[in-house]
Amino acid sequence: MPVRIVLADDEAIIRMDLKEMLTSLGYVVVGEAGDGRSAVNLARELRPDLVIMDIQMPDLDGIDAAQELSAESIAPVLLLTAYSQQELIQRARTAPAVVGYLVKPYRESDLAPAIEVALARYREFRTIQGELHDIHESLETRKVVERAKGLLMDTQGLKEAEAFRKIQKLSMNARKSMREVAEAILLANEL
Repeated sequence: MPVRIVLADDEAIIRMDLKEMLTSLGYVVVGEAGDGRSAVNLARELRPDLVIMDIQMPDLDGIDAAQELSAESIAPVLLLTAYSQQELIQRARTAPAVVGYLVKPYRESDLAPAIEVALARYREFRTIQGELHDIHESLETRKVVERAKGLLMDTQGLKEAEAFRKIQKLSMNARKSMREVAEAILLANEL
């Protein structure tokens, strides 16, 4: 499937030229906006693969809009910037939501590589985010199991391996995760 893009630039002529270039490269422009707030709302509605927006726009600048889109995991943002906007470029460089930027004036030949790199960077970011979530969940599960194991050792006089095996066996018999069993043991003790 072709990459679906939302364009946002406060200059209609730039949007029109950019849309023409993107279309000729095989991308599909699914929406256009003239300000940052509209771009965010449009992206929320359309869920594009990528948002390409000017860094300096009315209502909400491109960096702040990118932060909102990133916080809601909507789409990566490729920013367009004029070379003279050094302070904005610095902000963009340190903003995790921005996956790339193009300096105006750009050529059609600049677009495809920038888009592909931006999409690849976003996929990597999402993969790392998923791995981090999995690690966090694993750590939380381990903490709960350790607490339940300690409780069983204290209340039933079990050794550590026996307490672990008991939680493991209850988990298999009940077809519940070890975390669910451990949480049930802790909850039963509180009652």
